[in-house]
Amino acid sequence: MKKIVIFASGSGTNAENIIRYFSDSENVRVALVLSNKRNAGVLDRADKHDIEALYFNRKALYRSDIILNILKSIGPDLIVLAGFLWKFPDNILRAFPDSVINIHPALLPKYGGKGMYGLNVHRAVTENRETTSGITIHYVNENYDEGAVIFQTETAVLPSDSPEDVAHKIHALEYEHFPKVIEKLLTKG
Repeated sequence: MKKIVIFASGSGTNAENIIRYFSDSENVRVALVLSNKRNAGVLDRADKHDIEALYFNRKALYRSDIILNILKSIGPDLIVLAGFLWKFPDNILRAFPDSVINIHPALLPKYGGKGMYGLNVHRAVTENRETTSGITIHYVNENYDEGAVIFQTETAVLPSDSPEDVAHKIHALEYEHFPKVIEKLLTKG
């Protein structure tokens, strides 16, 4: 059985979509959801699906091995960042090489980096009058949004689209493709 651990900071719609996608799988399961926000909606979504979920603070992630040791005890085949807004720590990246992936709501390398998340990205896309945007699923390295690209797909951005309109289109791409890319990564080889 392949195991996924999901890190998320917000409401958790992508995390819940992944949980649902694998809920009847005999080969893959979400073993744990971790959040850096005590009141994050993702914790409730995980609980609703009987997935273990934990909150942690900065000290637990950056100044101790608490989260690293939890991950080692689970032995995930893939660590999935689904709207996780903190920089991912090097000690975990070293312990799980080529096993941490992220989804970004733009076509990297455009609109990536610190502070480029959610409506910030979509606002930049519309302000710059881009005609397309999309999603990028990539490996995580020591720099924000600079890991090797695994998958990209795009959607049209109309001149009349608001940042919220773009967000809606991007969410649809995320829900459609993120679980399938995860499944493909876990079954390759």
